[in-house]
Amino acid sequence: MLGSVKIIAFVPTKDTVKARGFYEGVLGLRFLKDDGFALVLEANGIMVRVAKADFQPARFTILGWEVSDLANMVAALQERGVSFEKYDALKQDRLGIWTAPSGDKVAWFKDPDGNVLSLSQHV
Repeated sequence: MLGSVKIIAFVPTKDTVKARGFYEGVLGLRFLKDDGFALVLEANGIMVRVAKADFQPARFTILGWEVSDLANMVAALQERGVSFEKYDALKQDRLGIWTAPSGDKVAWFKDPDGNVLSLSQHV
């Protein structure tokens, strides 16, 4: 039923100005509008609503992108000022990329509110 319709992603923020600068300016999502409740952005046909809220960031990934060349995407985002997370419990390479036992690769970073975001490359 819902597997055949578009999904909408939701991300909380405490500061819509900083969030817009990050999601539009750094990550390259297309800004559509501010509807008074949320910033509405678009990522490859998927609506991303960044809504102002009083919240504490989750310690887990809340939004991620599947990419075809993880190392190059990490490097490109680092050039735009994005810092990738290093976790003591995971063996990550110099870019912060972790390789799962399956061969899938993941790198994590945070938005200005501390929300954990990820890039992944799947085999």
